[in-house]
Amino acid sequence: MRNFAVLGISCWSGFMLMALELLSGRILAPTFGSSIYVWGAIITIFMLALSIGYLIGGKLSMSEPQIKVLCGLHLLSGLLLLPILAFEGPVLDGIFDYTQDPRLGSLIASVILFFLPAVVCGTVAPYAVRLLVKDHKDAGFYAGLQFFFSTSFSAAGTLLTSFYFVLIFEVNQILLLLMGMTIAMATTAFLISRRSA
Repeated sequence: MRNFAVLGISCWSGFMLMALELLSGRILAPTFGSSIYVWGAIITIFMLALSIGYLIGGKLSMSEPQIKVLCGLHLLSGLLLLPILAFEGPVLDGIFDYTQDPRLGSLIASVILFFLPAVVCGTVAPYAVRLLVKDHKDAGFYAGLQFFFSTSFSAAGTLLTSFYFVLIFEVNQILLLLMGMTIAMATTAFLISRRSA
């Protein structure tokens, strides 16, 4: 049950991250358009944020990793969607007043709005691997297993968001759904881990 909870968090973290990345294009489009410059800025910031998150998650996992910490990181990644909901309008307006250049504007907006949640999502993967590994001989298998599930759910998040969610819901409704599911997943995983402890 403990491993199931860890993998569940990994799966939803991957789903949420890719859904957020796709939605970020919709969020920036009214202000800066949806050109290759905007998407280049979004993808760059998400990749940099993930790389930093991987380092932080790996470092955190070195000292007695606990599932409650993983649940806390996952919970935080969901709560960090709230500032996007609350401040996207004023942030984008302020940046547009500063620069109308879609390259610089979308880069600054991506850093302000999406960098922190993507960093925290990045911490989940290495921390989850460390929780799964009990014997160093099994490390490769569990790393592969974790990345298989999280990447599969990333693909699902990409497909469902781009093909269905954006046609049915408004962007803010999808963000609220992602935030609610992330909080629910973190809470459920924590309760499962306590029960199986």
